[in-house]
Amino acid sequence: MKIKVLMVDDHALFRDGMRYVLQQLADEVEVIDSGNFADGMKQAASNPDLDLALLDLNMPGSEGVKSILAFHESNPSIPLVVVSGSDQREDIEKVMEYGAMGFISKMSSSKLMLSALRMVMDGGVYLPPQLLQQAMVGLDQGGATLDRRSDRTNKNGLTTRQMQTLQLLSEGLSNKEISQRMNLAEGTVKIHTAAVYQALRVNSRLEAVSAARRLGFLPPLESDADGHAIQ
Repeated sequence: MKIKVLMVDDHALFRDGMRYVLQQLADEVEVIDSGNFADGMKQAASNPDLDLALLDLNMPGSEGVKSILAFHESNPSIPLVVVSGSDQREDIEKVMEYGAMGFISKMSSSKLMLSALRMVMDGGVYLPPQLLQQAMVGLDQGGATLDRRSDRTNKNGLTTRQMQTLQLLSEGLSNKEISQRMNLAEGTVKIHTAAVYQALRVNSRLEAVSAARRLGFLPPLESDADGHAIQ
């Protein structure tokens, strides 16, 4: 399998280290790198077939989280991951709302980064555990939960909101569709989804739904007369 990845970061040493991580994502990996935001935007426009984009928050030409929104609006089909030294809850929530599918700390190990990137490429959402906890606390304090029942967790640590998210994931809804159904910001849905993955120890929607059925959180699939699963 061959993939093409755009990496935008102003630290050459970090880009060199990330190349080593990225080369492990597939049999053949083409890495296009850039040291500033403006050039990164040009590279994305010239390579519409990108499989993944990694952006730093703070670099020449970048306006932080606003630039994440600009990149996503210009390249909505490219999975976007923010790789940053920031651990500010506000930054995390904003980048997820503005289109990112993952937020990785630069302090993470190469093994963790690789796992996170694979999760995003499989259609998942990734937040580091410590940053995810910050974000979840922020949601509760910010009034995103509609009632105190949303704070209660089941034996696997899933709240009512996360169970609702899981149910809608099982119905095949996109993050945007789930946000509309639950009347939540799309970034909030992504944070709940990341929490579901962490609680169930899975890396994708399919694994999350399968684990939930196995644990009895979701009803088992029905089968037709030939033994084929019926959604």
